[in-house]
This record gives sequence, C-alpha cells and structure tokens, in this order.
Amino acid sequence: MRIGELAARAGASPRQVRFYEAKGLITSTRGPNNYRDYSEATLGRVQQIRELLNAGLSTQAIRGILPCLESPRDPIVFEGVTPETVAALEHERDRLTERIDVLARNRDAIADYLTELRGRAN
Repeated sequence: MRIGELAARAGASPRQVRFYEAKGLITSTRGPNNYRDYSEATLGRVQQIRELLNAGLSTQAIRGILPCLESPRDPIVFEGVTPETVAALEHERDRLTERIDVLARNRDAIADYLTELRGRAN
C-alpha cells in the first residue's frame, strides 16, 4: 500500500510514517514509479509505534523493543543486545510503571470527587 493509505489506516500522517521509516522503525520497498510501498504488516507496526509513543517511549527505546513485539511468546534471544540497551529498557519500564501509578491515583481521586458530587446532588 502507498504511504497515504498506510497513514490514513493507521491514524497517522504521511510525515509521521516517513519519520518512522527514517528512524528505522519501519521499512518500505520502492515500486517502478519510485513510490514507497508498505506491506500489510507495516500497518500493525505503525499502530504499535503510535501506541508506544503515546505511552511516552522514545523512538530509540521503541527500536529496541520492536523485535520483541513480533513474537512475544517465542523464546527471545537476540544477538548483540548490549547492557546499555537492557538498562535503557529497564529505565523505560520503571518510568512507565511510575506513570501508571500517577494516572491510577488521579483516576481514583476523580472517581471519589464524582461520588461526592453525586451524593450532594441528591
């Protein structure tokens, strides 16, 4: 599929798709007309990338974990994984856990506030 179709189906802009490709997160082939051509699997990859970016991960961290997302149930053995990559992923995991905790506290505070508002409205 062409970049416009991929972008539309993934909820992204063509510029974002080109950015993901420039960062090495996705790949395309070139047709005889030199247009980018993306596989159907790339659609799911772009959606994953967008979710991870929305969660606050950097493109560098995403590049490190994308191989794990292709087959997370298979044994994961990657040649060349550096201690720095492992440390960066641990940092991202911890940062996300902290963010989830903050969001949960805020959700609970809003729920308590709504309960109080509803109680006073009666």
